[in-house]
Amino acid sequence: MTNILITGGGGFIGQKLAKGLIARGSLRGAPISGITLVDLAPPPVPEADIPVAGLAADISDPATGPALFTTSFDVIYHLAAVVSGAAELDFDLGLRVNLMGTLNILDAARQSGNTPIVVYASSVAVHGGEEPEIITDGLELNPQTSYGTQKAMGELLLNDMTRKGFLDGRGLRLPTVSIRPGRANAAASSFMSGIFREPLQGEPSNCPVGADFAIWHTAPRTVVQNLIHAAEVEGAAFGPNRNLNLPGRTDTVAEMIAAMSRVAGPEPEALITWNREPEIEPIVMGWRNHYRPEKGLALGFTADESFENSVRWFLEEDHRDKQP
Repeated sequence: MTNILITGGGGFIGQKLAKGLIARGSLRGAPISGITLVDLAPPPVPEADIPVAGLAADISDPATGPALFTTSFDVIYHLAAVVSGAAELDFDLGLRVNLMGTLNILDAARQSGNTPIVVYASSVAVHGGEEPEIITDGLELNPQTSYGTQKAMGELLLNDMTRKGFLDGRGLRLPTVSIRPGRANAAASSFMSGIFREPLQGEPSNCPVGADFAIWHTAPRTVVQNLIHAAEVEGAAFGPNRNLNLPGRTDTVAEMIAAMSRVAGPEPEALITWNREPEIEPIVMGWRNHYRPEKGLALGFTADESFENSVRWFLEEDHRDKQP
């Protein structure tokens, strides 16, 4: 039997992951016995034939870990984080949640004594600066934001605690996820969902960068598939560095808008405005947009075939007309 914890369980990825695991019913060849979702506010609890709990907890509080781990978890998905734009604006908040919160969860996993699998949601924001334009596996990390720096520190903690045998870590550097459902958040990449999500629902949205801006991206459905796969891969297959670049796609904003138009017609594109935003551009222009994720592909992680699929999946699953 497999007992699962998901931090950030109220977020859209946490919710989709929970539903995906419920539909799957098993993980690592064993039935899923229960899922615990944790977030600052009690997360919605999906319908399930197994026990699913939604708990409110602040992972930055050192008392949270011991309180959560009164039962042992076999697999922990650590998704909770302060997003990039918010971490850049409030250094102390980002440090408290993204670094100390991660340390609290990892230490609670260590203290549990059962060597749980920990799947850590890192970010491609760990790359930048003096790194080459095309990111290959094994490069020295050079984050250029507080968020990326905090994620890189989490990766080092994950590696060291795995090396010590305290836990079985797997860190995934997520590309920009598009198209995110819901409303805009404080992530610097939020516009990469907003310029599609809002127009597809008949609302205007502004693009703060030029049409030639290229981005490394992936769809929510694909992220969930890769998160589940991460727990299935044997830890030793990751090698000494338990963190890897997830596969994704590189497309320009113009190419992604053209893909949206091929699926949904010309009307959504007409709702996009083009006003540069100086608080966004310095952050996103430092991101790398071309990757060769050979390690991730060799381990069976997948990339999207097209952005058209991302648009179709949003219309099928996350358009407001599809919500209860």
